Amino acid sequence: MSSNIRDLVSFLDSAKSVYHGIDSLKNKLLQQGYSPLQEHSAWDLVPGGKYFLIRGGTSLIAFRIPQQQAKGFMISASHSDRPTFKLKENGELTGTYVRLAVERYGGMLMSPWLDRPLSLAGRVIVETEHGVESRLVDIDRDLLMIPNVAIHMNRKANEGYAWNPATDLLPLMGGKEAAGKLDKLLQELAGGKVLGHDLFLYVRQKAAVWGIEEEFISSAALDDLQCVWCCAEGFLNSQQSAAIPVLCVFDSEEVGSSSLQGAASDLLDGTLQRISGALNLDHRRLLAQSFMVSADNAHAIHPNHPEFADPGNGPVINGGVVVKFNANQRYTTDGMSAAVFRNLCKKAGVPVQSYCNRADMPGGSTLGNISITHVSVPSVDVGLAQLAMHSCYETAGVQDALYLADAMACFYSSALEVTADGNWNIQ
Repeated sequence: MSSNIRDLVSFLDSAKSVYHGIDSLKNKLLQQGYSPLQEHSAWDLVPGGKYFLIRGGTSLIAFRIPQQQAKGFMISASHSDRPTFKLKENGELTGTYVRLAVERYGGMLMSPWLDRPLSLAGRVIVETEHGVESRLVDIDRDLLMIPNVAIHMNRKANEGYAWNPATDLLPLMGGKEAAGKLDKLLQELAGGKVLGHDLFLYVRQKAAVWGIEEEFISSAALDDLQCVWCCAEGFLNSQQSAAIPVLCVFDSEEVGSSSLQGAASDLLDGTLQRISGALNLDHRRLLAQSFMVSADNAHAIHPNHPEFADPGNGPVINGGVVVKFNANQRYTTDGMSAAVFRNLCKKAGVPVQSYCNRADMPGGSTLGNISITHVSVPSVDVGLAQLAMHSCYETAGVQDALYLADAMACFYSSALEVTADGNWNIQ
């Protein structure tokens, strides 16, 4: 296993929750000499400076200022969240056993969550002698399980079953003597009286590289932490160009992006405007020479159900970066942006595939088409081919991760040139 893939595995294993994923990325940026910014503070940006900001603990934007006068922004957008279960307030359900009251976050495959060790991670808000503070918490042990009903009691289970999240999917924590112990554990881990929490279930199974040639990678939250890692690697390994490279990782994509730190918020637009202002540059002119890569994984041809793929537009795992198309603007790609990105991948020596939904099977959307309603720049939607999207444990390709990291390094080392006749070229 290469050092890059070991780093990807380590990142996936560290991201027990959306908060932990952003914290891991923050630490990597700090190690690389990036300075944290606060939205409520004045920004003094200098040529050659490297910066990042975090909103809500779950969204992050990093950027660099070139030594020369900037021509535009080269932006990537991916997302930090994944479908899971969130612990409710007053989350203990007592009786014969102690179970937890949870609700679904995002659209998920439910059945894979059953009969496997689970735990809780996220943030806890505590009262301390210094005031109210947010603390990251990971109960790093096998704590919970959602037990299936035996086949003897549900004879038609293998003929298809409609899961009821209010009854079928409540995790078991302990016997009746466990009542009240979760709050005590959280208080102990967070170091103060619990005033609030944002805690999510996660599977305890670590990321795995497998296959006859170790060509596959499986993990929780490959959608979209694999793209987050690839974009971050490309961003950190890129060379200086005439553009301002901008790495965006947004929360809330799986629930529509309409949050304080989602792609539908003012986070990206406000950040780019502040960069332009701090550099005394015309913001509209910078946007007119900018480009966005919206990076979110795509459906691979399924080995057991190839009929679900669109003929001619079904990507395969390890076949290269996937460019995604949709006539109804679920994806931002058009002919021009696809051509620009394909040329960039050619320059990077990276193969490219295409994805379209089968015409009678409408798919999901992503964050690119939401982002460009606030920051209107040319955009292409890309991703990596994967299986079991929105399962609690997904599968994708090892080589594809390296392909996208290389493509994004090339992207971030480039600048967009807009010609007099309105054509675009990547320099």
